[in-house]
Amino acid sequence: MSAKDSAAMGQLLSLLESRYAMRVLWALRDGHAQTFRLLQDSVGGITPNTLNTRIKELREAGLVHHEGVGYVLTPAGADLAKRLGELPAFASKWAAGVSRPVK
Repeated sequence: MSAKDSAAMGQLLSLLESRYAMRVLWALRDGHAQTFRLLQDSVGGITPNTLNTRIKELREAGLVHHEGVGYVLTPAGADLAKRLGELPAFASKWAAGVSRPVK
């Protein structure tokens, strides 16, 4: 991996490590626009301030945008959500193979 690729990966992981960022992306993965309130309910447990911050960061990163009826993923956000969609299958296989709890 080149230094440029490593830097890009570091930036993406830093964004996704932000609390609730992946959950916001996951909540929008079906392509249906969600109002702020519906998105807050979909994510669950997120405060309005935190959701505002995550939406702002994800919009600045070009992954989410606001349409007239609510928030949706951009094409780049949809591509990322598609790739994240592979995680559940991996997680199931991984959890089945783990013989001890992860700390």
